[in-house]
Order: sequence, then C-alpha cells, then structure tokens
Amino acid sequence: MAVTFRFVGEDQYQVEDGFSLSMMDVLFPGFLISRFMEVRFHCTRIFNRDFTEAKLKNKNKMDMKLYLDKKDCCGCGACADCCPQNAVQMMRDAEGFWYPKIDRTTCTNCGRCRQVCPLKRQDAAEPDNLYLGVQAKDDKLRYSSSSGGLFSILSEYVIHKNGVVYGAAYNRDMNVVHQAAEERSQLDRIIRTKYVQSDMTGIYRSIERDLKRGRWVLFCGTPCQAQALILYLGRVYDRLIVVDLVCYGVPSPGIWEDYVNCLERRHKGKMTDFSFRDKRNADNGHTRAYVIDGKEYVDSLYRDFFSRMYFKNRIIRPSCHSCRFCTVRRESDFTIGDFWGIERSNPGWDDGMGTSMVIAHTDKAKDIWGEIRQNVRWFVCTEEALLQPRLLKPVAAAVSRQRFMMLYRILPFSAMMKLMDR
Repeated sequence: MAVTFRFVGEDQYQVEDGFSLSMMDVLFPGFLISRFMEVRFHCTRIFNRDFTEAKLKNKNKMDMKLYLDKKDCCGCGACADCCPQNAVQMMRDAEGFWYPKIDRTTCTNCGRCRQVCPLKRQDAAEPDNLYLGVQAKDDKLRYSSSSGGLFSILSEYVIHKNGVVYGAAYNRDMNVVHQAAEERSQLDRIIRTKYVQSDMTGIYRSIERDLKRGRWVLFCGTPCQAQALILYLGRVYDRLIVVDLVCYGVPSPGIWEDYVNCLERRHKGKMTDFSFRDKRNADNGHTRAYVIDGKEYVDSLYRDFFSRMYFKNRIIRPSCHSCRFCTVRRESDFTIGDFWGIERSNPGWDDGMGTSMVIAHTDKAKDIWGEIRQNVRWFVCTEEALLQPRLLKPVAAAVSRQRFMMLYRILPFSAMMKLMDR
C-alpha cells in the first residue's frame, strides 16, 4: 500500500488519515525501522475501516434479495409493479416460472418490494364468514362459467356501475395474462378457469389508477395475487371487490407455452382458444376443448397431457407446496371455487353443470351479496359442509417432479412428453 506524507508544520509530517511522523523519522530512515510496524498497523487499520464502510454502504443492496429459497416466492409480480425505480424485473427460471430480479445499480433499498410480498403476511383475523352454495339462475351464464357462475354475477354487478373487472385471459399468443374488462361483451375471456399462472405485469398499477379515479373495480385471482393487491394498495377502497380462488396450485407458464407450441405443430395451425372446463357433457367441467385454425378438438380433461401433469403435481410452482392460504381465514372479500361434495351435502343440486362454493369474508361482501342474491339460487351451509383439501393444506409435490423438470430442461418438449406421458 502507498503511504502519502503531507507537511503539517512544527517539524511534523502526516500520513494520510492522520498518522504523524517527526522530521527525524523522515531525515534518518534508521529511526523508521522501529516505527515501521506501527505505520503498517495504522495503514492496515485505515484500509480495513474504509473497506468496512464500503461494505456497510452497499450492505443493504447486497442483502436486497426478496427470497432465499424458491418456495418463498409466489411470482405474483407485486414487487416489480411497486418499485418506483423500476429496479425489479420478473424473469423466468429453467422451470418456466417467474421470479423477481433486482437491478442493484438502480435499487435505492426503499424496502417497498418486501412490504408488498404476500408470503410475508401475518395470518388474517379470526373469521366471521358466511358460507354459501350458489348457482346462477341464468343457465346460459352458468354454462359459460367454470362453476356455478358467481364470478359472472359479480362481474355484471360491477360493469353495471360503469366499473372494470380484472381477471385471467389468453392473449394472442395464448399466454395467460390478467386483463381488464369494461363491457359485458368482454367478460367471456376472463370468466373461465385457466390452469396456468397468469402474468400480472402492470395490473397492480392499473387497478390503483382506476380506484383513484373513483371507479368500481372487481379483481379475481389466486389467493397470493389477491393478498399482494391488498398490500400493494395499502389502504381500504370502498369500491374495490377482491375475489380469490380455492387454488390447487399454479402450473408453469413456460411449460404451458411449450405445450401450446407443441399442439400447434401437431395440428399445423394457430391456437385461438383452450377450455379446461367445458360443460357440454354435463360432467362438472371435466371435458377439455381447444380450437386451432377454426377446428375444435375435444377430449376428457384427464387425457390432456398438460392437465394430467398438473393434477399429478409435477408442474406446480414450488411455493404452492407450502402455501399459507389453504385456509378459510383470508383478507379478500369473497373466496369462490367448485362446491366439492355437493352430491353429499345437497344432492338435489348436483346436475353436473356446476355449483359455486362461496365464502363472504367481509361486511362489504355480505352487503354486496344482499344486492345480487336475487340473481342466483342459493343455500346457506356450514364451514364443514364446503371444506375441501385446498382449504385445509397445500398439495404435496410429486416424487417424480424432479425427474420431470430435469427432462424438461434437457429434452425437446415432444420427446419429454413421450417419456413422461405414463
């Protein structure tokens, strides 16, 4: 290390940062021998101090990691939307899931991204829930829905108030993205189930803008997306209705994209629609149908490769296997899903066309329910009557998941399908 001397008067010279030498030390080098170790020690101390200060200055940026393990990130994207510096970008990993990546050159360590993370939430308060079974009176509306049609009823309620509805839809490339619907004619693309994790880029910001303009907003998404929205907004909006789903877990968007491409190559055309829960066979939506170049291909949901891999728990996001939202204690307004066990609890309602299980969590939800219930057939039930596995505990990862993902990374998708389609 170079040592700089500066004359400070009174026969004294000063090493950088304050260490002093006398004129005798400078003129007669022999005198320096006895002091060399002292100078060396002092310079080392200066270096260590400056290095430590530099580390402390950058410590927060070095430590600004939103998750330590992939099971600690649900991919909701709220951290990216909330960053005032746009320092967080959602990037796909080798399994096709989104994870946040922080640009440390622009991150100011404001901590906002951590504040909106739904997996860092505290448990919701003790519930005072209203439990319901619901079917839309309009059979056409119910047929077009995945379950009993409550989401469609809520959507029309908000559209009638000149509001906007946000839900998952297919874009032109058949990727699943959250989109806004402002007219009744736009609702069809967001009311059906998509067994794919949706891209939420820009949605949190868009919802906040709509709310600040005084519009009614209905949001429907997975429990982690709904909780992320609540944390992102950071305040209560009287005109916001948050609906979350009874969620089995979210499959990989990357694998879905590869599956669509594979089907398009097989049929030599462009896919324009895919229904995971078609009801034409009155089988509670266990029929799968997709359209490529105007031709429809229909089969059982359980003979569809992507759906089988999903329900065999091979392509579900790691965080879903330790999900904190498998409970009736939630901060959303409504929780909706299929009413599993309707054939036991209320067999007269089991006509194969779907019944919605509904939990109204908040006073706002109960007030809105009072306004819309004339449009549905319904019954009140107990918590025990509508409880289902995903309201009790998360789904376990398949033993074969690791093997599946290894083959997915190294093989062409069609070859991987042949090996794993067993």
